[in-house]
Order: sequence, then C-alpha cells, then structure tokens
Amino acid sequence: MTLTSGQKISEPVPGKMPRHVAIIMDGNGRWAAKRHLPRAAGHRQGVEAVRVIVRAAGDLGIEYLTLYGFSSENWKRPVEEVNDLMGLLRLFIRRDLAELHQNGVHVRVIGDRDHLDADIVAMIDEAEALTAQNDRLKLQIAFNYGGQNEIASAVRRVAREVKAGTLEPSAITPDTIAGFLDTAGIPDPDLIIRTSGEKRLSNFMIWQGAYSELVFSDALWPDFTPECLREAMEEYQRRSRRFGGLDASGQSGKV
Repeated sequence: MTLTSGQKISEPVPGKMPRHVAIIMDGNGRWAAKRHLPRAAGHRQGVEAVRVIVRAAGDLGIEYLTLYGFSSENWKRPVEEVNDLMGLLRLFIRRDLAELHQNGVHVRVIGDRDHLDADIVAMIDEAEALTAQNDRLKLQIAFNYGGQNEIASAVRRVAREVKAGTLEPSAITPDTIAGFLDTAGIPDPDLIIRTSGEKRLSNFMIWQGAYSELVFSDALWPDFTPECLREAMEEYQRRSRRFGGLDASGQSGKV
C-alpha cells in the first residue's frame, strides 16, 4: 500500500487509545527471500513501510511512536548488510526530514551513538534540533539500541551519582533508574507490536515494557499496513490493563 504525502488512511480509533506504540520491525529478510530478492531489497521496502506507518500513526492520533530500527546485536550481521542499513538511515533522514518537520513530527533517536559514523551522528543531531518543538507526533527511532545495554548504562550513571555523594542508595527507586534511561521523559509504551510472527522482545525496551500489552502480527514488516496498525490498536482496546491490580470487575486475570 502506498500513500502520497499528506494522505490520511483513517480517523482516530474510537475508544481508549494507547499514547505510546512501539514496534519491533521484523521480517525484511524473509520478505525479500520470498520474492527471491537480496536482503537489501527487503530493507529498502522496510523503509517505505516506515514512511507509511509514521503518517498513519499521526492520522490515528498516536502521541508517541517508537520503531526498533537497528539493535546493538545487529553488528554481528555481514558487513555489507550493516553498511546497507546505515545507508538507509542516511537516506531516510535526508529524504524525509523536511516532510516530517512540516507534518509536526518530533524526531528523537535512542541508542548508543559511540559506534556510529560521525556523519550519521551529525545528521541525527540536526534532525533532533530541527524538530525539537514539534508536538503532533513524537517519533523515537531505536538505532544501535539494546535494552540490557541501556539498563547497564543507566546503572553506571546512578553509581556515579552515588559515588559523588549526590544520591543516597536508599533513595534509588524504579523512577530513579527510569530517569537515566535513553527514554527519560517518554512514557512507557502502552502497546508493543512485533511483526513477522515471532513472539519475543529481542532485547527491546525490556525495562519500559514491563506492563506493555503485546501484539504479535504475522505480517512481515514491509507488508505491515495502516490497517494492520489499526487492528493492533483495536486488539489493545479489548485488553484489560491491571498493572498488577484488579480490573473493574475485581478480577486479577490470573487462573
């Protein structure tokens, strides 16, 4: 499905909306393999899906959208594939930044930037600075991101505060740790979607997703349409979120 710039796919979903939707974009390689194409073709089609879903998220009234673009474990892939993924990030920012800004999208990239090329870091800094005041949709791209690394980094920062005498160990709470994560200031995801039929989080937002609703779509990421997103949101609305307590009927949801 292809949308032209500015085209809306639907009205906001009626009912209780997830403020923050996070998506593990999986299945580019399998999409390409099914068509006897190189994996790079799947990644390129995956970027087109990103463009469509970002527009759809704004149309559906989502406040925060986080996309898992490149994990800290993806460096283990062949050099050619990694280089292609880096090139696609460059292309996405160069090609789409102006439109994202025009449409009120606030871009933020989370993850470790230490191992990224200097030009990519500069492009990320430019995108974040240009869109910092936008508030229609807040888009987080998790790039060179890993949940365990994120928590370890936060703990190191907490330890430095304790060592400096500016934080008492007894004062450390979950909110303290959350304040040192890459996602500080961003609400935890209400809904995490994974495409391609796989049913695991793969080191994505393992702290923030403690009470997220999980929806697993069989669609490969390049085939994930706005209709798929809407269906996931409707599934979310059928869930009863209890955060360890009871629902309105007094049920815990446990057998």
